Amino acid sequence: MDRIEEILGREGLLANALEGYRYRVQQHQMAEAVAEIMAGQGTLICEAGTGTGKTFAYLVPALLSGRKVILSTGTRNLQDQLYDKDLPLVKKILGTPVKTALLKGRANYLCPHRLNIAMDESHLQTTRVQRELRKIHHWSNRTRRGDIAELPGIPEDSMVWPLITSTNDNCLGQECPSYDDCHLLEARRRAFEADLVIINHHLLCADFALKAGGFGELLPEADCIVVDEAHQLPDTASNFFGFTLSGRQLLDLVRDINLEYQREAGDIPEIPEQCAALETAVRELRLTFGADSRRGAWSEISRDPAFNQAIEQLGGQLEELGQILERVRERGKGLESCADRCKTLIAGMQHLMQADDGEEVRWFETFRTTFRLNRTPLSIAERFSARMKESAHSWVFTSATLAVGESFKHFQDQLGLDAATTARWESPFDYPNQALWYVPRGLPQPSMPDYTAAVVDTAAPLLEASRGRAFMLFTSYRALNIAAEMLVERISFPLLVQGEAPKGELLARFRELGNAVLLGTSAFWEGVDVRGEALSCVIIDKLPFASPGDPVLQARIEAVRKKGGNPFNEFQLPHACITLKQGAGRLIRDVSDRGVLVVCDPRLLKKRYGYTFLDSMPPMARTRDPEEAVAFFNQPAANPHRDDAIEDNASRQ
Repeated sequence: MDRIEEILGREGLLANALEGYRYRVQQHQMAEAVAEIMAGQGTLICEAGTGTGKTFAYLVPALLSGRKVILSTGTRNLQDQLYDKDLPLVKKILGTPVKTALLKGRANYLCPHRLNIAMDESHLQTTRVQRELRKIHHWSNRTRRGDIAELPGIPEDSMVWPLITSTNDNCLGQECPSYDDCHLLEARRRAFEADLVIINHHLLCADFALKAGGFGELLPEADCIVVDEAHQLPDTASNFFGFTLSGRQLLDLVRDINLEYQREAGDIPEIPEQCAALETAVRELRLTFGADSRRGAWSEISRDPAFNQAIEQLGGQLEELGQILERVRERGKGLESCADRCKTLIAGMQHLMQADDGEEVRWFETFRTTFRLNRTPLSIAERFSARMKESAHSWVFTSATLAVGESFKHFQDQLGLDAATTARWESPFDYPNQALWYVPRGLPQPSMPDYTAAVVDTAAPLLEASRGRAFMLFTSYRALNIAAEMLVERISFPLLVQGEAPKGELLARFRELGNAVLLGTSAFWEGVDVRGEALSCVIIDKLPFASPGDPVLQARIEAVRKKGGNPFNEFQLPHACITLKQGAGRLIRDVSDRGVLVVCDPRLLKKRYGYTFLDSMPPMARTRDPEEAVAFFNQPAANPHRDDAIEDNASRQ
């Protein structure tokens, strides 16, 4: 604790080393709580409001602990920021010799063997993929880590990535000709030797799922695991403890079998013929869902004769291909790997087709050219908590949005963390003076057909007053698209719409333009950091209740109801509160930021549950006066705190 005071105190090392560093008592207290957990055993769940500096609050005790620590973040971008910026800075200031490593999932590393195959077969690819392959080949000669994040200028959805990275399915392991040059193995070796390893939630959950199946481990043993952006973990973990069969998996298998056929079994025409039959079956199954992208419960499709016939045909073609591959698996390691993959997919498909057992839910989702068939557990609490006990002595879960009001029960119930210690620290930002929360009067109920038009009517004068510089966050693509069409004729500022370009490109343009209006759905509710005047207004169309048509949500609601619980209070409301906190958190990102938060949904003040939202939000000044909201943008001084403006208009009915 003395060392933490020496580093994070008012006159500490960070204050003396970093220009503009501000002492935050919340950061200091959180660091002490993390250090206490790391020194012993147990679980800490802590919410640290925006601006607390929670990254330093867990990095400092982690580097001082003398223990093996794994840090898990929500995304690969956050991993890179931690490893390339935050961690080196703190290590330098502390002067600590702690050995660190960065470890990502397999698909983030160049596979030299698959790159060589892709180069040999490049004449079969499009001109664009050929150009990208040449760029990757040139980079492969100078990269040390083989991390594809080092490669700029190649889109995330490029067709080249599956060609030059490996998967669990197609990795040849020790039989690989490029085994000694494997970047993934080198990254794992560094991770096992390091004192502090930075991973992401997907890798953490993949390791848990692997251990649950008795197949070893991906991660080194740790004394403590710190999970940042922990609010994302339950959804990620649910996916890994379930099963998914996708059209892409099947088509990737077909592609790899055809490649290995040319190399190892070119005298057996049955193989490409059966691959073609399986590919046709995959595409015919996709057609039975219709053209639109959608997701739904298994019951929506299981009564369709066309679907049942198509999935039976797919299963038959897959089994026939598996039988052929078993006969030729000795021809080479590549065909042996494909045979094993085919066997695994056959077993997975058989599991998928079993009737629901009350513990899992079957559902589907479709995209423009492919599909995913899923079997997801309704609860992962028991399994997750069991894996926790096997993986580390102490755990820290932290985020700016974990609690609903003062309670962490929703988060704890999802992961089975009943015995955890909990703590909350409010943001050090001066919300009453930096932000105004405006709830408009007179809007129709969100279920009314003219609701989105009313939201646009409300937003237009605010967008003029803010001179653009705004996010409009929607709970559905349909509402977003309607608003985009209407705003084209209503505002004079650049309009950026999710889907028109990749997320990163849209954000870069938003920052560069300085007066744009960005329309987004869930992708922009969290993990987006725009500081300064470029973002001065956040408009939210509805309270973010999860879609009642979501098949997993439907099943979980029914499961809670069967146990005599209240699914709205126990699941839907807490989830919506945390999501709203995330969206509102886009507005104030620094001590000098100012702005207006607009929540259009009239249910906030007309439903009793509205107070749960009010109690969960930062203490912003509040108003229902549109003139006051417009005037806020032109006021250099702080707006007076007006909590009573909303309280007086709230109905407790």
